[in-house]
Amino acid sequence: MKLTLDLHDIYNRGGDIDRALRGVIAEAVAKKAPLVEIIPGKGSGALKKRVLRFLDLPEIKAQYHRVEKDSKNFGRVFVHFRWK
Repeated sequence: MKLTLDLHDIYNRGGDIDRALRGVIAEAVAKKAPLVEIIPGKGSGALKKRVLRFLDLPEIKAQYHRVEKDSKNFGRVFVHFRWK
């Protein structure tokens, strides 16, 4: 199971972005999903940087295993979870 979060619709609303990111991480933890795909889009890269800064927060970082930036598509970030 893979969860997907597309940020195209809310790219300019900071509070909504944070809520959406927290929501998808919480959903992944609740459903024990192995992978979350976050799509900030290609644009200037500011939204992708914001997503990466969010994922670097200590309380968020403790919940996932690793982050992978898609080498074939600059506008995607994968968050991998490891469940025991």
